[in-house]
Amino acid sequence: MAHIHYKFSSKLSYDTVVFDGPNISLTDLKKQIMGREKLRAGDCDLQIINAQTKEEFTEDDGHIPKGSSVIVRRIPMIGGKSSSNSKTNHKLPTFKMTTQEPF
Repeated sequence: MAHIHYKFSSKLSYDTVVFDGPNISLTDLKKQIMGREKLRAGDCDLQIINAQTKEEFTEDDGHIPKGSSVIVRRIPMIGGKSSSNSKTNHKLPTFKMTTQEPF
């Protein structure tokens, strides 16, 4: 049995996901973590980052090798898509600061 250690960025200790084979797909890892943590897929997506290299895993069919340690972050869903995978540029409104004379 192979394993991957994961922890949410807000936690101190790692938990473990166990699987068969030399690696696990990013999609399967997310499903296992969401199941263990009792998270619903419609509420958020998970951002998975390699704990050693700080590189984000972005390919859903990409493989994460056994024995890896990863950091997990919850990403809120925006309009049915997660904000981590969104390619659109959402700009916040800008406001012009003006000074007014006191009365």
